[in-house]
Amino acid sequence: MELGSAIWFCIVFSLVLQSSLAKKTYIVQMKHHQKPSSYAKHSEWYADSLQSFTSATWDSVLYTYDTAYHGFAVALDADEADSLRKSDAVNAIYEDMVYTLHTTRTPEFLGLDDERGTWAGHTLQELNQVAQDVIIGVLDTGVWPESKSFDDANMPSVPSRWKGKCVAADDFDSKIHCNKKLIGARFFSRGHNMASEGAEAQTPRDEVGHGTHTASTAAGSLVANASLLGYASGTARGMAPHARVAIYKVCWKTGCFGSDILAGMEQAILDGVDVLSLSLGGISLPYYLDTIAIGAFTAMEKGIFVSCSAGNDGPDKATVANVAPWIMTVGAGTLDRNFPAYATLGNGQKFTGVSLYTGRGMGEKMVELVYSKDSNSSSNFCLEGSLDPAIVRGKVVVCDRGVIERVEKGVVVRDAGGIGMIVANTAASVEELVAHSYIIPALDVGRKAGDIIREYVKTVKKPMAVISFGGTMLNVKPSPVVAAFSSRGPNFVTPQILKPDILGPGVNILASWSEDVSPSQLEQDTRRTSFNIISGTSMSCPHITGLAALLKAAHPDWSPSAIKSALMTTSYTHDNTNSPLRDAADNSYSNPWAYGAGHVDPQKALSPGLVYDITPQGYIRFLCSLGYAIKQIRTIVKHPNITCSKRYSDPGQLNYPSFSVLFWKSNVVRYSRKLTNVGAAGSIYQVNVEAPPSVTVTVKPARLVFRNVGDKHRYKVTFVSKKGLNQSAAFGSISWSNAQHQVKSPVSFSWTSVL
Repeated sequence: MELGSAIWFCIVFSLVLQSSLAKKTYIVQMKHHQKPSSYAKHSEWYADSLQSFTSATWDSVLYTYDTAYHGFAVALDADEADSLRKSDAVNAIYEDMVYTLHTTRTPEFLGLDDERGTWAGHTLQELNQVAQDVIIGVLDTGVWPESKSFDDANMPSVPSRWKGKCVAADDFDSKIHCNKKLIGARFFSRGHNMASEGAEAQTPRDEVGHGTHTASTAAGSLVANASLLGYASGTARGMAPHARVAIYKVCWKTGCFGSDILAGMEQAILDGVDVLSLSLGGISLPYYLDTIAIGAFTAMEKGIFVSCSAGNDGPDKATVANVAPWIMTVGAGTLDRNFPAYATLGNGQKFTGVSLYTGRGMGEKMVELVYSKDSNSSSNFCLEGSLDPAIVRGKVVVCDRGVIERVEKGVVVRDAGGIGMIVANTAASVEELVAHSYIIPALDVGRKAGDIIREYVKTVKKPMAVISFGGTMLNVKPSPVVAAFSSRGPNFVTPQILKPDILGPGVNILASWSEDVSPSQLEQDTRRTSFNIISGTSMSCPHITGLAALLKAAHPDWSPSAIKSALMTTSYTHDNTNSPLRDAADNSYSNPWAYGAGHVDPQKALSPGLVYDITPQGYIRFLCSLGYAIKQIRTIVKHPNITCSKRYSDPGQLNYPSFSVLFWKSNVVRYSRKLTNVGAAGSIYQVNVEAPPSVTVTVKPARLVFRNVGDKHRYKVTFVSKKGLNQSAAFGSISWSNAQHQVKSPVSFSWTSVL
């Protein structure tokens, strides 16, 4: 062997050895019910099992789980993990995963502003009164406790059943910062600390802003004169402003680790929350590998409603996250409020975009406009160090959207001497517009406007422009519109379940903010504000969370699936111009792969008439129909006696409030559903079907009579596709209606897999 080859071999071998010896966090599921009687506690059995197969000590264990999961999280190297897998006591071992955050006019838009109005026989004031007994758990980046959104004025004592607490830290006084509104604050960081070189402050305090925003969206108290430096001025309030809030900080600046999320979910369940909100997610995986799905299953069994964000990877298909059917998966839509800004060119053309810039404007005088003519240059994206100050100084710069955050482009332009910026969408981002809190006069424009502006700069000898701002605009039409960033179906894990479930407000949402971070979230930005406007399915998720809390207050005996059904089947699919919901990506008509059942309608959800209820056993039959091994199903269900002796013939047989019909193998698909009457006795419903010409839909019976409250009736549906079709997907609906109610389920039809 030559000397060079030998050295190379040693280097490679050393790297491989280091890699195998590097400690990582693994989540270990134990066969919980096989604990020998000689052990008093499961933790003692876990410790012996760990030390019998590895050199690791119990000090290496980060968490033990007894409720949301049965097992522990531990720091091991790859060889130790492989050795531990050989233990008969171990059901499964998975490497820890990193999840990401899915990052006020809303009450008025949803009809929540009139406390004197009647909702299903109750005033909103009455609903808010009973909502004081509902506890919302928020798993996120923590909380800014000084925010007025967590003021507990006039709130009664904390419910006696509450078992949670506030954890003290150097910057968090549990006696001062928690109260009758903010009744719990904990943090979970061991998984994060294991994977990250630099430890962050160990505190429930929010140093990112995201958690404060989502918690106040779900259940913030009323705050008068709220705004982002003048934008969206008014009274801010959460969806359930009288509900209690418990914070579980599981996300840090470097991400959210599965071991921490699972520990947070477990503690929330033990503490006694009624609703869980998680505005975070990862890649779609089989449910037995999905930490959130595993924890949410236990929560569902305990009667806890779980709401999760769908993700921000739209408008591409099959990007939706958090798709387990026992989770409410929430997409994002717009409000009827916008923040217009304008770019006027030297030739008189004027383009409307959006911006949240709050500083001194440019005035009326036009200045020169510049844009990189070299499409291969990083300067067209305004990347750090890419702009020549000699060219940019004193001018407005056109920057293509992409590569780095849009607010970061503003810093690059400012540092190069530019005095304004137009961020122009490209083919990748089409017409989506989301307002940003820029530090220089700047706005976003869509692709069509961007193409015209780019061409103007390239073809005119001395292009000129000026930027101006329009403040806050209300009663925007059309609205809602599906946000282009909102992740889309079909469901990658189980295509027979239509996801996302529902659409909620998620674009340009005003809510409370951490005063530890600027509104642009840039270190160079010295501004601080008590409220911020941001966008994402992270924002739509807590809207549904808060509304679920209201439904829980109004109907405390309803199961999580009944609450989900009520929200879904009463949603709407037409905007405020009475046109079908549109897609912000290209202004085309949208479909259930983007908005699920439709946009949430809280007033109708309180009195849905009928619901599709699902028991934990129904979900187990669903899991058994997926072809998972018994040990994989036990990872989710955590019951020792699962045999899958009863399973659905098709996962789509789950009693879900929507349908996803796959004509991949056959042109005939048959499903059945069961409806429960939660309306008046003696209710009669008639079916109505909307279907594409390529599909014949038959529902039997076509009429359902519910003599008593709580009565259940089953119906069967046969879907028949015409043969020889050249199409991939289509959509329809099945509705059960009477004079008081319309119980509507979306239906998607697929002829070819898009996965």
